[in-house]
Amino acid sequence: MIKIGKYEIGILDYFLVFIPIAVILELRHASGTMIFAASAISIIPLAAIMGKATEHLTEKVGPGIGGFLNATFGNAAELIIAVIAIKAGMYDVVKASITGSIIGNILLVLGLSFIAGGLKQKIVHFSATTAGLYSTMLVLCSFGLVVPTVINTLLGEHSLTKAVVGNLSLKLSLAIAIVLFVTYVLSLVFSLKSHKHLYGVGEAEAHGDEPGESWSATKSINVLLAATVGISFMSEFLVSSLESATKSFGMNEVFVGVIVVALVGNAAEHSTAILMALKNKLDVSVSIAIGSSSQVAMFLAPVLVFISYFVGPAPMDLTFTPLETLSILFSAFLVHFIASDGQTHWMEGVQLLALYIILGIAYFFIY
Repeated sequence: MIKIGKYEIGILDYFLVFIPIAVILELRHASGTMIFAASAISIIPLAAIMGKATEHLTEKVGPGIGGFLNATFGNAAELIIAVIAIKAGMYDVVKASITGSIIGNILLVLGLSFIAGGLKQKIVHFSATTAGLYSTMLVLCSFGLVVPTVINTLLGEHSLTKAVVGNLSLKLSLAIAIVLFVTYVLSLVFSLKSHKHLYGVGEAEAHGDEPGESWSATKSINVLLAATVGISFMSEFLVSSLESATKSFGMNEVFVGVIVVALVGNAAEHSTAILMALKNKLDVSVSIAIGSSSQVAMFLAPVLVFISYFVGPAPMDLTFTPLETLSILFSAFLVHFIASDGQTHWMEGVQLLALYIILGIAYFFIY
């Protein structure tokens, strides 16, 4: 962080230069690969700014509404990218980004956090209660997401037409999306109201203890809107150039969704979790990593299903590929097993990271 007068410039802020670069490349009809790269990089600092504005707004509206705003805008970059992809009918990319966000948070981010925390001490402790609550919820949500895939596979073995199977899959996905969303709302009541004492990580600690300028509600909303507009434009560039970029890089759309889009949308949040681990605040890292994955499964995925009925060429179901299904389930169970004892070391971080790399290799070569 560099301070110039009253203004603080973070490392991610320097990447804002890629916004005009992406616009110029788009206007000049440059190669899709260059537009994709520039727009993807530009979304990272915009997502960080959106997160900062949300934090300041939370201070003004109180913990109840603030918790909802943090959960909502914490995934705003992914949401915007996914909505634009839905409008383009790129449902495979949307589902892959859901998978990538879930496994990216609990394997990549949590793994790097465990390694970072384990560099300074042999055994690192964190709240087993909080981690257990988050990881149990994640396992539940994972089952909810993979049920449509399992049912779709079973129905396909009974000589039913694709139209019938597809129709049943849509109805089942919508019903499960409603259940997951209601569960998400109730989890907010649980964590912010009735049992908030179980979630011992304060908002101030989660974002660092350094005092700084407090933004007014008006400034927070204006910055939030500006960042949203910026992400919307960059996401348009990203999605429109995705097909060209995948061919150029020799990648498939599922790999791009699982790895690239998920990393871009979550980069700011990922960096916060790892920095907290380096400061021996692993409770914060665990809450960010596992909590974010749960939010994606309970909030982002259902909302995208609802949105697809209004802006997509057709409704989107929650039927994932077999590899995506296995990725979500195995990752959720592994994290639940590791986090249940409330302590870790750097080798467990290596194990989580190894699984993420193995899955990344599989997505690159299989599809």
